[in-house]
Amino acid sequence: MSKQTILGRVAQLAKANINSLLDQAEDPEKMLDQLIRDYTDNIAEAEQAVAGTIGNLRLLEQDHQEDVAAAREWGAKALAASRKADELRAAGQSAEADTFDNLAKVALQRQLQSEGEARTAEPVIASQTEIVAQLKTGLDQMKAKLGQLRSKRDELVARSRTARAQNQMMDAVKNVDVLDPTSELNRFEDKVRREEARALGKQELAASSLDAQFERLDSLGDTAEVEARLAALKTGSGG
Repeated sequence: MSKQTILGRVAQLAKANINSLLDQAEDPEKMLDQLIRDYTDNIAEAEQAVAGTIGNLRLLEQDHQEDVAAAREWGAKALAASRKADELRAAGQSAEADTFDNLAKVALQRQLQSEGEARTAEPVIASQTEIVAQLKTGLDQMKAKLGQLRSKRDELVARSRTARAQNQMMDAVKNVDVLDPTSELNRFEDKVRREEARALGKQELAASSLDAQFERLDSLGDTAEVEARLAALKTGSGG
């Protein structure tokens, strides 16, 4: 995977509009779970790619430092060879002086080569440094999005469970014949009153039957008294 591809994927994922994705999802909870899995996988993949990019950048930086150090070292050697040549030439040893001048030239060529390699690496290092910074920023954004996803999922699951519980309760209520408790009490009171009235009726019926029996007894007493008095009259008249 190229670094540009990595950078593009990180930027795309970091800018993903979670709310928009959820609005388009038929099952937001499953959508969030899938997004969390995808984000986790992509973050792990991106981290490996970014680590590789950083590793390459560090190698470039090390090579650049070595080139700079080599250029400095070859410059010092060229200076030393040139001074030695000057000393030998002042002493009349021209042939040996030319040898050291040639060494100085070789050292200067090596210096130029190292400086050229260092200059060539500098824009590449600058570009890679910028890419690494962007990748790190993208990774931080992805991790923040992942935290947002997890929080959103937890919130959604809690709300979904509450909504399901409420719907189940309302469905259960619909299936029950809900009555006005005051009307039930009124019906029960009417039933009690009817029972009380029936008891009163029985009491009155029993009382009327008893009164009739006593009236009959009284009438029997009166008849007996009449018969007794009649007998007494007959006895008196006979006597």
